[in-house]
Amino acid sequence: MDINHSSLTPLTEGQSVQWLCGFCNQRVAGKAGLNSQSSQVYVRICPNCNRPTFFEPKRQTPPAVPGNVVGGLPEDVEKLYIEARTCLGAGAYTASVLACRKLLMHIAVDREASADLTFIEYVTHLADKGYVPPDGRDWVDHIRLKGNEANHEIVIMSAEEAARLIIFSEMLLKFVYEFKTLLPPKK
Repeated sequence: MDINHSSLTPLTEGQSVQWLCGFCNQRVAGKAGLNSQSSQVYVRICPNCNRPTFFEPKRQTPPAVPGNVVGGLPEDVEKLYIEARTCLGAGAYTASVLACRKLLMHIAVDREASADLTFIEYVTHLADKGYVPPDGRDWVDHIRLKGNEANHEIVIMSAEEAARLIIFSEMLLKFVYEFKTLLPPKK
């Protein structure tokens, strides 16, 4: 969509928009920005990070990053989780599913699994060592199975499936890493 910049007008008072900023991942509301004359296309400046977000019907650029930040992650695990979330937000659903699959390997190796195991062995390691919550083996194994399907079959993953895997991955990361960081220090 081409935009004639001369058709943009300064935003007037009272046209506040709420959104989840794709840059800082904060829920914000702002008035500062520009509107097109049709009001179908507009830009808002995030009041938190001061970066612009472009809106058009049914689309926000940059998109909000689905999922939540998880604390206490090792650097490579955090980068891969962010990559999986970013892919989902960008509509790269198969890539998001593949990143969630790879995340299992990184978590298991971080938790002392050998780096040369099969994916089922990584899931088994996580479960056997107590890193999977009770009754969580099925959803952790679902990450592996969907990742295998995306990797080894000619299929395109859906937004719903990728979003589900992000939720499962987030819960696993919280269970393995974040929850223990929330405890007060032992005396």
